[in-house]
Amino acid sequence: MTQHSKQGPQAPAAPVMDMTTWGLVLLLSLIWGGSFLFGRIAVQEVAPLAVVFFRVALAAMAIWTWLLLRRGLPHITLSFAAAIAGMAVFNNIIPFSLIFYGQQEIGSGLASIVNAMTPIWTVLIANFMTADEKLSSRKLAGILAGFIGVAVLMGGDALAGLKASALAQAAVLGATISYGFAGVYGKRFKGVDPMLIAAGQLAASTVLMGSYVLASGALFAFTLPSPAAIWSVIGLAIPCTAFAYVLFFTILSRAGATNVSLVTFLVPVTGVVLGIIFLGESLSPWHLAGMALIGLGLLILDGRLLDGRLRSSRGS
Repeated sequence: MTQHSKQGPQAPAAPVMDMTTWGLVLLLSLIWGGSFLFGRIAVQEVAPLAVVFFRVALAAMAIWTWLLLRRGLPHITLSFAAAIAGMAVFNNIIPFSLIFYGQQEIGSGLASIVNAMTPIWTVLIANFMTADEKLSSRKLAGILAGFIGVAVLMGGDALAGLKASALAQAAVLGATISYGFAGVYGKRFKGVDPMLIAAGQLAASTVLMGSYVLASGALFAFTLPSPAAIWSVIGLAIPCTAFAYVLFFTILSRAGATNVSLVTFLVPVTGVVLGIIFLGESLSPWHLAGMALIGLGLLILDGRLLDGRLRSSRGS
């Protein structure tokens, strides 16, 4: 018996984050940082499910136009269509509907804090449903540090939002669970063109949501909202959905479900930075401490810095 046979089959290599992937994560966090603001504005005048429909429909039109102009009509198999419909439900319809429902009562800051639960659910779900993303003490420590950092970042003002409806908060929490399943479910598309995945997902979401709003009569009762609400829906659709999902699936393909969920830690950070730049908001000690904890959590989850120090100590 050879030495190789004694060792038995080796476990699949765990996905890793390189500098390019980190750059994509930062860009995605910047784009999604504005989505909670857009959503909060939109649902004040437009029903949540109507916002979901317009968001996915406009995004689908944009991404399919780009895809057809650049590459022509892609070949779609029946199995791909069925699989992408499942992704549409987990990654678009359920979480978008729940978040917009919750944002009728809770602000964008509290929504972003609750949304930061996504990596925790993703790690737990991936631990049971994948072979290469098992839970480890390092992952758990990094996720907890990041989540505490998000809560500290928003400071005491955000905690006042806990007086909001428990149902609204539970709705946003339910969205994070759906995102966790989506991150793991999406691993089946590894190696598939991210542009096709995003386009197929949005098309399926449009068909499913369109069927619902037509059957319910919601579109017939629709009235034209203010320019602010209209532009918020456009902002949700084009940069925050069409372009963002191309980035999302690219990161998922490169680094796995757990790593792609790290973007939820950075979204509140980008929200603070954008507020300072465009709204004249000040940088408080809460912000500095929260950003430091989030950075620590990301370093722990990345693992390369710790591994490098261990190798250096062993070498010396």
